[in-house]
Amino acid sequence: MSGPEYVPYNFGALPEKESRLENSRLVILPVPYDSTASYRTGANEGPRAIINASRNLETFDEELLCDITPQGIHTMPELMPDHRGPEHMIASVEEAADEILNRGEMLATLGGEHSITLGTVRAHKKVFPGLSVLQIDAHLDLRDSYAGTRYSHACVMRRVCELSDVTQVGIRSFSEEEHAFVTKNGLKPFYRRDILNKQDWHSEVIGRLSEDVYVTIDLDGLDPSIMPSVGTPEPGGLGWYELLGLLRKLSEEKRIVGFDVMELRPEPDNVAPDFLAARLVYKLATYTLTSKRQE
Repeated sequence: MSGPEYVPYNFGALPEKESRLENSRLVILPVPYDSTASYRTGANEGPRAIINASRNLETFDEELLCDITPQGIHTMPELMPDHRGPEHMIASVEEAADEILNRGEMLATLGGEHSITLGTVRAHKKVFPGLSVLQIDAHLDLRDSYAGTRYSHACVMRRVCELSDVTQVGIRSFSEEEHAFVTKNGLKPFYRRDILNKQDWHSEVIGRLSEDVYVTIDLDGLDPSIMPSVGTPEPGGLGWYELLGLLRKLSEEKRIVGFDVMELRPEPDNVAPDFLAARLVYKLATYTLTSKRQE
């Protein structure tokens, strides 16, 4: 008589063989941090909601007709929030990312607020000096300082721009200060209104990126009709298949070296956005780990 069966608590509910750190190509780092939110709080609950939803995913990808779980996906314990302030938390994220990258694994970070992306980009920049960053977002996040700190979620891409080239996609909300920064520095975001019905904008985006690309996804880059569970939902965002089309083409033409999915603010009466976020993490992992660029 066999004993009771248990469902593993990790991304994808994977058995030990497919989730041990030493056997895994991809490492999931949950960072439940939400300190500088300017509207609706609760993104600290996002990583746990994504992992919970992922335990109900079909791991056989319907588009590429493959299952990447035999390559191994390890889920780290949640990173302890540092309540001394976002600068300290970013340093903690960087240290954790350093450890994972130095082992040779790929890192996928689950947020949490977008400020922590600076820590992962810093870590990736050390390993990939020619790194460029693709940002999917409703907002530019280019303020120099916000609410008394230069490390707010509203400033994260301003700090990232000090490290790497950044290409921003899906933008539809920004301040006068940010507009002035974009103009002064010759940045050319892909504003949502400009790509709405434009042919081949995917190629234009990818053409601006270097060979090694870090992808950061603020979920408010998606339209609130499919992703309402964010701190600052903005109308008119990207659709599901629009985003997947860009990410698949990116994986075919460049080398994705790491990524994050940020700013899920789960709502108990609507789990569909949690499942979308989990599926997005898995889709991006599938595109990346099956790409010939990784060979």
